[in-house]
Amino acid sequence: MIARLAGRVEAIGEGSCVLDVNGVGYLVHASTRTLAALPAGATGTLLIETHVREDAILLYGFTDAAERDWFRLLITVQGVGAKLALALLSVLSPADLVGAIQSGDRASLTRVAGVGAKLAVRLLTELREKAGAMPVGVGLTSAPVGPEGGAMADALSALLNLGYRRAEAQAALARADAGLDAPPLPVLLRAALRELAPRE
Repeated sequence: MIARLAGRVEAIGEGSCVLDVNGVGYLVHASTRTLAALPAGATGTLLIETHVREDAILLYGFTDAAERDWFRLLITVQGVGAKLALALLSVLSPADLVGAIQSGDRASLTRVAGVGAKLAVRLLTELREKAGAMPVGVGLTSAPVGPEGGAMADALSALLNLGYRRAEAQAALARADAGLDAPPLPVLLRAALRELAPRE
């Protein structure tokens, strides 16, 4: 089994790349997050998950162990194959997944092509107990907001509905809340929106 590959990044395509290792080109499938982190034309390293089927040997690559571990967990859910797991990881980072699952955020999951309402519920149900123990990625921290999160939970939901990514919304809310004393929802939301406004 191949666990890791290091070589020249020969090509990056939609959903995959070719890694040249000592003259052998390996086709590796990966999330858009991983592909964006690869240095085209230079040496790159990927952690590899090898899947052996009757008709093919498929390689899935990840820039960090957190994404690989989430891939392994996601494909244990009925209805989630390798392709859909990569789609989920392309839209949601490991930290985003932890937050979405722990807070029961179906809307974030259904943003992923191929994830309908039923599958989103299954993901939330089957992974809720495991999400807290999962890694969130290098340099990231998980800031889940539980169902009893009060104004924070309501504000997070509002920001997600406005199209902000979970990680940036949580960070903005944390900064806004730090300067206020148990603010009501409208005040917290206005403060978070100021944090999210483009800086000149």
